[in-house]
Amino acid sequence: MKTILSFVLAVFLLSSCQNSPNATNKAGESSKKVSLTAAGATFPMPYYNLVFKNYTTETDVLVTYGGIGSGGGIRSLKDKVVDFGATDAYLSDEKLAEMPADVVHIPTCLGAVVIAYNLPGVEELKLSNELLEKIFMGEISNWNNAALKSNNPDVKFPNKEITFVHRSDGSGTTYIFSDYMTKISTKWAEIVGTGKSLKWPVGMGAKGNPGVAGTISQTEGSIGYIGSEFAFAQRIQTAKVQNSSGAYIVPSIESISAAAQGDIPDDTRIELTNSSDPASYPISGFTWIILYKEQAYDGRSEAQALGTVTFLDWLISEEAQGDASKVNYAPLPPLAVEKAKAILKSVTFNGKALLK
Repeated sequence: MKTILSFVLAVFLLSSCQNSPNATNKAGESSKKVSLTAAGATFPMPYYNLVFKNYTTETDVLVTYGGIGSGGGIRSLKDKVVDFGATDAYLSDEKLAEMPADVVHIPTCLGAVVIAYNLPGVEELKLSNELLEKIFMGEISNWNNAALKSNNPDVKFPNKEITFVHRSDGSGTTYIFSDYMTKISTKWAEIVGTGKSLKWPVGMGAKGNPGVAGTISQTEGSIGYIGSEFAFAQRIQTAKVQNSSGAYIVPSIESISAAAQGDIPDDTRIELTNSSDPASYPISGFTWIILYKEQAYDGRSEAQALGTVTFLDWLISEEAQGDASKVNYAPLPPLAVEKAKAILKSVTFNGKALLK
């Protein structure tokens, strides 16, 4: 797997080098032949595809991104084969200690992990915490189940086996989903737990959000978890999920944004699942860019380092954040932008701050 990953990223790097133009960054300083290479989470890919392309059009700085999952993004940064990685699961203190140098997190937008399903004729599905536990633990295995019918009295369920589809790769989407499940289910917490890769009680695996979305859309009777944009793009049915106030909520820009209305730590490492806000969609979360705080490493040039932080400063700007809702993500709240800017100003090259 590591060999394949290295090969894919080498192709990205070669492509970037061959196409990298001379450009002037937004700080007004020359960044000749700078091109940026990144890899990681598939959860924010629709947003990244849009804004990375916009940045290249605006500045002639090529930004190449490989959607290989959050685990791959973390490994890529650790191996120093990308300018920055991308992950939906922030690095714990333990994981940060395993990195070769100090790493910082820059939140880029908010998204939702939706419970997607494929049941023709079932236009609305309400799933309580108890139902989520029993379905994903394999205790409810048929759609024609009394508990499902009791919670959805107006729905005529088919006598059909439930097929649970989950991620087969290391995934920040899995982390967000399992973090939520751990908070609402003691049984899940004890048996499965929280993580990017899990030992699943039941189900079938698919690679990436696109793989899970595709499998659900092609498999009648299936249910699983995916990034909201992938469900919207493929018009896959999504369930209403019960939040901490007991309300059944559908994911929307407003309900996702509501999950981030509380305090945010200075390093921005926080899980937003099961928010106490009564209007919040409960399986929401930040997605992050990760990079080394000291950018002078492995022969890296100051121009490359400046190009990296200049791009990330633009990514959290009003211009780039304004595009988030176009692809069904929520923009960062002002407090998150403030914290992210402070983090970027702490990034250095040979001890000297790159941004003023």
